[in-house]
Amino acid sequence: MQGKGNNKQMKIVVSLALSFLLFASAIPGDGDPVKEAYTVETIQMPEGLTAETGGITFLPDGRLVACFIRGEVMIYNPKTKEWKLFAEGLHEPLGIIAQSESEMIIMQRPELTRVKDTDGDGQADLYEKVSDDFGLSGNYHEFNYGPVKDKDGNLFISLNTASPGGNVKPEIRGKLNLLGRDNQPGLYEMYSVVPNRGWVLKISPDGKLHPYASGLRSPNGLGFDKKGNLFVTDNQSDWVETSTLYHIKEGHFYGHPASLIWNKGWKRGNPFVIPLNELDSMRTKAAVLFPQGIMANSPSQPLSDLTEGKFGPFAGQLFIGEMNRDRIVRVMLEEVGGELQGACIPFIDGHGLRKGNNRLAFSPDGSLWVGQIAFGWSGDRGIQRIVYNGTPPADIYSMNLTKDGFDLTFTRALDKAKALNPDHYKFRHYYYRYQRKPKNEGADKSTQQDIRDVPVKHIKISSDRKKVSVTLGELKPGYIYELKLGDITSAEGKPLANKLICYTLNNLLSVKGLNVK
Repeated sequence: MQGKGNNKQMKIVVSLALSFLLFASAIPGDGDPVKEAYTVETIQMPEGLTAETGGITFLPDGRLVACFIRGEVMIYNPKTKEWKLFAEGLHEPLGIIAQSESEMIIMQRPELTRVKDTDGDGQADLYEKVSDDFGLSGNYHEFNYGPVKDKDGNLFISLNTASPGGNVKPEIRGKLNLLGRDNQPGLYEMYSVVPNRGWVLKISPDGKLHPYASGLRSPNGLGFDKKGNLFVTDNQSDWVETSTLYHIKEGHFYGHPASLIWNKGWKRGNPFVIPLNELDSMRTKAAVLFPQGIMANSPSQPLSDLTEGKFGPFAGQLFIGEMNRDRIVRVMLEEVGGELQGACIPFIDGHGLRKGNNRLAFSPDGSLWVGQIAFGWSGDRGIQRIVYNGTPPADIYSMNLTKDGFDLTFTRALDKAKALNPDHYKFRHYYYRYQRKPKNEGADKSTQQDIRDVPVKHIKISSDRKKVSVTLGELKPGYIYELKLGDITSAEGKPLANKLICYTLNNLLSVKGLNVK
C-alpha cells in the first residue's frame, strides 16, 4: 500500500505528464508536414458585406484591394485590420488590377472599367469604360474574367459561353448569330450567339480589342508565369473532357466549338457538326489535365509564385484555386516537343482552408491570399491568408519526364530504404476522350478510358537522396500518369505532405531531350 507522500508524488507526475501532453498538442504542426510549413488565417470581413470575392490584388504598400460580386470595391490594411470602401455599384466584378492606390481596372459584366479617385478623398468618383466591344445576350452564365497585364501593357480578359439553362434576352449587344448554338435533343451544350463568347481577348494600350484565342467553355482564371506565358483554366463539361490548364497562344483553338463562328471570315456554318476527328485535330490540347474527382473539379485562377522563396520552396511554380473543395493545387511545367506539359499535385487540403477558392494573390510579404465565393454553387465566402512558417514541407518539388519514366525531385533528402522500395510507387495511366456529352454527363472517374496499372521496372536514387528516377514498363503519349506514393519519408522521418501527383503526358521526349521550364 502506498503512503500519502507517494500518492502526492504520483499526482504531481500525472499532472506534469498531462501538462506535457497539452503542451505537445499545441505545438504548431503537431507532426503534420503541411501545418508545420504553412498556417491558414481567416480575415475578418466588414459587417454587412456579402463577401463573395470576385477579385483581389495588392498595392505596393501591402494593402489588399478586393472586389465583391455585389458591386463593392474595398481596401484592407493588414496592419490596422481596417476596411475602407473605395467604390460601389459595379455589376458582378470578377477581376481587378490596381494601377495605383487611386486607380483600379475592373472586369464587370457589361465592360472592362477604369475606376479612379480623382480628388484624393480615398473614394472613387470617376468610372470610365476601357472596353465593351464584346457581346451580351442577357444569359446568366455570360461571366467575364480578368484582366491580367503583360509586360507590354496589353490587358487580357476571357468570356464565358452561355448556358442552355438560360435564354437569350430580347435586347442584346452585338450581332446575333444562332449558328453558335446547337439545339440537338438530349444535348446540353454551352453556346456563343453574340460576339466572342468563349474567347480570350487582348486589349492593347490604345484601348482596341483584339480577338486572341477561341474554344473555351468557362475560363474562370487567367495568369502569367515568370516567363510571360499566358495560362487559362477551363471547367469540365461539354467538350471539355476534364478540367484543364491551357497555355494560351494567339490564334489557337482550344476545343469548344461554339466560339468558332466568331473567327474572322468563318464560312463553315454550324461548328457543332464538324466531324469530331477534325475538331480534335484543330484544337490545342491542355498543358495539364486535372483528373475530375481526383485532383480538381472546378479550377480557378493560376498564379505564379514570384516571391523568391518567401512562400517556401516552390518559387516559379503555379498555384491554382479549386472551387469545389478545400484545396489549392500546385502545378509544375516543363517543355517537351516544343510544348508545355507537366504535373499537378495538391498543395494544401483542409487545414482550415475553406471551399470556393476563386482568386489568389501574393502579398508583398510573401503570404498567399485567397478570395472565396459560392454564388449559388459549392463554395464559401470571405478571404483567407496562407503564411509560410519557414520550415519547408517534405514534398515532391517536381516531376520530370525521362525517356523511360520520370524523375521525382523532393524538397528534402529521403529515407533511402523507403525511397528504393518499389511497393511505394503505384502508377496507373488513363486518358479522357474528347467528345460532346449528353446532358448531365460530367467528366467523373467513370469517363476515364483505358485505366491500367503501370509496372515499375527500376528505381534509382541520387547521392543527395533528393531525386528518385523511376523506370516504367511503358510510356504512352496522350495519357495521364497518376502516381500514388506509399510510406516514403524524409531522412528525418517526416511524412510527405502529399502522396498524389498526376502528369499529363502529351509528348514523349525526342532524341535531343527536353528543355525544363
